[in-house]
Amino acid sequence: MLYYLFLWLDKQFDIPGAGVFQYISFRTGMAVILSLIITTVYGDRLIRFLRAKQVGESVRNLGLEGQMQKQGTPTMGGIIILMGILVPTLLFAKISNIYIVLMIITTVWMGVIGFIDDYIKVFKKDKEGLAGRFKILGQVGLAIIIGWTMYFHPSIVVRQQVTLPTANIAPLEVHQRGSEYFYTQNVKSTKTNIPFYKNNEFDYAKVLKFLGEGYEKYALMVFLLFVIFIVTFISNGANLTDGIDGLATGTSAIIGITLAVLAYVSGNAITAEYLNIMYIPYSGELVIFAGAFVGACVGFLWYNSYPAQVFMGDTGSLAIGGIIAAFAIMIRKELLIPILCGVFMVENISVMIQVSWFKYTKKKFGEGRRVFLMAPLHHHYQKKGYHEAKIVTRFWIVGIILAIITIVTLKLR
Repeated sequence: MLYYLFLWLDKQFDIPGAGVFQYISFRTGMAVILSLIITTVYGDRLIRFLRAKQVGESVRNLGLEGQMQKQGTPTMGGIIILMGILVPTLLFAKISNIYIVLMIITTVWMGVIGFIDDYIKVFKKDKEGLAGRFKILGQVGLAIIIGWTMYFHPSIVVRQQVTLPTANIAPLEVHQRGSEYFYTQNVKSTKTNIPFYKNNEFDYAKVLKFLGEGYEKYALMVFLLFVIFIVTFISNGANLTDGIDGLATGTSAIIGITLAVLAYVSGNAITAEYLNIMYIPYSGELVIFAGAFVGACVGFLWYNSYPAQVFMGDTGSLAIGGIIAAFAIMIRKELLIPILCGVFMVENISVMIQVSWFKYTKKKFGEGRRVFLMAPLHHHYQKKGYHEAKIVTRFWIVGIILAIITIVTLKLR
């Protein structure tokens, strides 16, 4: 909103300094600062409010060191994360930008699902919370909205080099590379980035190439299936990772910084050309959203680091996972998620392995056996005697390494 206000003031009255709002870097910085202020200043007030309303965490005794001391710690703190994301985004981003619109929808949508889950657990005293099928239904619904919009919205395009004989009627731009000239235009595409592959590009339509001529018309189906899997897997992964103080929050902040870098280079024509990666017009605005996201995570970490004064609950963890998945899809870096979100992936897979192996061995031997001492993986290390602060720090280090690898893959062919 402030972007449009200062743009109008600059045009009407030529106010000194008003034009600075045109720069993504300035608005991103402002979004980070405001997000930090909201989460740190108002976070303390939210904690006092939650304590007054006795909105505390109900802890089951799983035999983990220090676990029962967390009984009654305020939960549903994810509300302040959502506010730290939404308020700066609405103030500093171009809210007419389709990418920003989709990210706002994602934040609210997943936040509401998580809030309902927390509400049932806290106020209805039902430890199971919202039934799993309703969570999955909500995640699938969001994925369909994102995938459908990405496929059909006219503003969601990529810049591609074209040859004149086969070029569309859309306006062409001429560029110079050394002594050579080439033409580009914005086109609808089902391509995305993939690491360790020629030109780092992969076309979803080609998954069905074996069907023969006309396979391209089924590209939407393939794309939607990928989007549904990514959104559900990562949002649940973030939810499972939120098991010890500061783990999900810090890991998400690292991922958010990386996504901001990827969005910037993908949304800047000069940088994208220099790195020889896919240029995605209008996506640079997502850097502002990423700034607000990182600020909200870091600000919340002020109260969520060991020993935690508040837990984000599903209100925060489901929203964070959905945001990361949707963001990666929009900048066409979703196939980098196995690297970037490696911590979430491992946490999720550890639960799948544990449950599957337990059921298999119980059916075959009459007694369920375990691969890990306890799942998700961070609880396995707790059972081995590691202090949760050490576990969190080491997971953060792994997250940083994975983030660096993710960025490096842009130049690996």
